Amino acid sequence: MNTQNGICSQPVNSVLSVETAAKDSTERLREEKLFSDAEEDNSNKVLQDTLRLSTEETDQREVLNSYCTQHPHLPKPPNVMTTKTISSARVRRRKLKANEESLTDPSGPWSSTDSLQGDGAGRPADALQNGQKAADGALSDSGRDVSTSRDQEGGLSDPEGKNADLYDPAGRHAKIQLLPLQPSGPSPAAELCAESTSLKASNQIDQDCEDYIAAGRVGSEHLHSNHYDSRLSETMVSDNTSLNSMKSTFSVLNPIRPRDARNRSFLEGSVLGHGALLGAGELDRYFPERRVGVYIVTWNMQGEKDFPSNLDDLLLPLDAEIAQDLYIIGVQEGCADRREWEIRLQESLGPYYVMLYAAAHGVLYLSVFIRRDLIWFCSAEVEHATVTTRIISQIKTKGAVGVSFTFFGTSFLFITSHFTSGENKVYERILDYNKIIEALTLPRMLPDTNPYRSVASDVTTRFDEVFWFGDFNFRLSKDRAGVEVILKDELGSDMRPLLQYDQLSKEMKDGAIFKGFQEAPIHFLPTYKFDIGYDVYDTTSKQRTPSYTDRILYRSRQKDDIKVVRYSCCSSVKTSDHRPVIGIFQVKLQPGRDNIPLGAGQFDRDLYLEGIRRRITRELKWKEAMKNQKNSTVCSIS
Repeated sequence: MNTQNGICSQPVNSVLSVETAAKDSTERLREEKLFSDAEEDNSNKVLQDTLRLSTEETDQREVLNSYCTQHPHLPKPPNVMTTKTISSARVRRRKLKANEESLTDPSGPWSSTDSLQGDGAGRPADALQNGQKAADGALSDSGRDVSTSRDQEGGLSDPEGKNADLYDPAGRHAKIQLLPLQPSGPSPAAELCAESTSLKASNQIDQDCEDYIAAGRVGSEHLHSNHYDSRLSETMVSDNTSLNSMKSTFSVLNPIRPRDARNRSFLEGSVLGHGALLGAGELDRYFPERRVGVYIVTWNMQGEKDFPSNLDDLLLPLDAEIAQDLYIIGVQEGCADRREWEIRLQESLGPYYVMLYAAAHGVLYLSVFIRRDLIWFCSAEVEHATVTTRIISQIKTKGAVGVSFTFFGTSFLFITSHFTSGENKVYERILDYNKIIEALTLPRMLPDTNPYRSVASDVTTRFDEVFWFGDFNFRLSKDRAGVEVILKDELGSDMRPLLQYDQLSKEMKDGAIFKGFQEAPIHFLPTYKFDIGYDVYDTTSKQRTPSYTDRILYRSRQKDDIKVVRYSCCSSVKTSDHRPVIGIFQVKLQPGRDNIPLGAGQFDRDLYLEGIRRRITRELKWKEAMKNQKNSTVCSIS
């Protein structure tokens, strides 16, 4: 049979060589008495199966040759298979002779009889297999396709594979084939994560950096934190080197490329300008939701020299989820030592906050504290103005003090005031309001963020966000006995039975005062007037009617810019006949321009150091007291 193609055809001479080599090997083994009669029958059977399969394989290749075409430009390969097969058979015969000598050696560690009786797991089986290799020596590398097809068909005459270790018809270097190992137990479950240990270690973020742990949480409840920027990756530069550098240093700040540092200028900028110090990118990095937390306190201290030694309940209540970004404290009838009051505020707020500005008008005090990492975004000029509503201007017990500044691109105005007192002096209080909005000259140097919506006769229209709080002195239009009857009923959080007599609510509804302002729903009891140190309303001979004199109002240029979080009173502070009123708000911020003058981190440093010193001293005294209490001896009766 001629070769038609180098890939599809195989020479028939290989079959003849198989037969010749097998016969010669069998004859030699029979002469040396290595095969018994039963083994000779088995060998003949195996040989017949080999010849049969070789013949079937040859027939199949002939069928394939009819479909295989020869490339017209490729020469036919030379027929060298016969020569290679013969030389291969001679080499294997020499090896077989050496193996026979070792098998017939009586002094050897193994005898031929033992090897024939073995179970295929010992050394003589290897020698026997080496002898059988001569019978298969005629099969060259080109004949391995035949063995492959036999393996796919399930083997030779031994379908169960019992004699597989005694005979390898493929001519391969056969070794002892042991039974497959059975597992002693169930295999361990495969891990779902295919990451290597080194990869896991390289991707692990430093556990000390809480900001990255919050950024890795997906779907968890969002907590308002100005250190954390949920969209840091969106505003981050696309440079991989800068990204890796930022991750390696565990910084929440954007990496700065030298090219950006060279090109950045503070002399000009716009709302949409990338890289502006007060622009949208910087705003989104510190305030992803563009809302700043504002904590407002208004309190009539009644001019008492003694005030609470600890103001934590007033400024940092435990039932609040988080602390806020801005703390605005307005005081009416403040204590004689204003500086002492401000130090006490700094001591309570601690090192996270600094006093941005403070203003006073007589006994009206207004203090502004801000988180120390946010002072860079406040305007350089924090302006203030005062107005007195007394006929004699030298008496500064009634009036107002206002403080204004710009934070990013949003302008703020905070006013604390003390209106005329008296149950029936509603008209006088309205006059006080009108005088304040006309005489409060703000802003002075700062630009108006929206001059088209400003009114010259109303200071509250010249700012984006306005908070007005204080002792407005509006009362309940009902006698003391009637109010006590309502208070005896369990009102819970529904104060509408009392608020229907509130003078301020009525005047605001009629549009006579606080035009454009709003107030959060009231769910607390009247804050005036208490006996000092007790939760009992006025028991003196005047029997003043309990009223909502202390209020916090707000207005904004854009609707829904101010969101009320909490509006309540601090009932634990009892050093005055008024209870402090607190309000927590979330205020919408707008990006600013680089032409706004910045404060460059200015704050009252001396006040800060004194407040922190007192805070440390207080903690040391507390620890010393606890230590002495622990070391004190206590008598015990056995």
